[in-house]
Amino acid sequence: MRLHLQTAVASSYLEVKAGFTESLFAKLAPPFPPVKVLRFDGCKAGDTVDLELNFIFFKQKWTSKITEDHCDAAEFSFVDEGIVLPFFLGKWRHCHRILAQPTGSIISDEIEFEGAFSWMTPLLYPVLWLQFWYRKPIYRRIFRK
Repeated sequence: MRLHLQTAVASSYLEVKAGFTESLFAKLAPPFPPVKVLRFDGCKAGDTVDLELNFIFFKQKWTSKITEDHCDAAEFSFVDEGIVLPFFLGKWRHCHRILAQPTGSIISDEIEFEGAFSWMTPLLYPVLWLQFWYRKPIYRRIFRK
């Protein structure tokens, strides 16, 4: 299943690119489940991101590998793909795109996912949509001029 959200921000795409750090990643984490960043190499191909999701009674590890990155005069993008996923996910591919605009940029989250079981996939859609919608005001606050 695919999920696509876009957020317009006031900063240039290169300023947003520079702001994609471990600190930003921690600020984007939703209130539940709490997320602990165990490893954050960065946003370049070959980098790894390790997370620990705390579901109160148990914890789950989530490891993603950055499989692609690209930067040109119009956009910066990178793709993270799930290597070790929490129990509810069977597939994860997240393309982060920052698109240059005449006044600012657009942050585009383009996600392909599957539940661990096919019946879980449509149930995950609204949950994931809410978790990424949660990022919109954070992006706007951090990337304002």
